[in-house]
Amino acid sequence: MSDPIEPDHVMERIGAAMALGHAGDQTGARVAFEAIWAELGPDGDPFHRVAVAHSMADVQDDVHEELRWDLLALEAADELTDERVHAGGVTGPVAAFYPSLHLNLGEAYRKLRRLDLADDHAAAGLAATAALPDDGYGRMIRGGLDALVERIADDRASAG
Repeated sequence: MSDPIEPDHVMERIGAAMALGHAGDQTGARVAFEAIWAELGPDGDPFHRVAVAHSMADVQDDVHEELRWDLLALEAADELTDERVHAGGVTGPVAAFYPSLHLNLGEAYRKLRRLDLADDHAAAGLAATAALPDDGYGRMIRGGLDALVERIADDRASAG
């Protein structure tokens, strides 16, 4: 019989903060994420840091702050190992994090009209989709990347 998995109280707090954001309490979510981030510090567990930063980006009102948090999420993901994500209860590899991270970065850069950087992240996200599962989540991220490419093309056409 295997040992029971210890509860991850940090992930429980991240989940509660995410729930605030999903319920429309962006300010409450930001306050909760900031508190967790401050406790983790810059050298904290990259699994927790990527979860906080990726989620914190989603509750920003300012696209520059959204981008800052998206970049922190990508930086934390670069420090992750498959062993750590599996210990955190994720069945897939770290590589499966990258399509979503690049999708968010591409969208932030698109909003800022930095279309070359948006293109770069859309391409990186698309290149990483092989690591995604063939399920609803994988289809959602692939569709999001395809839609991002279209929005970037539309932005270029309307600017030109």
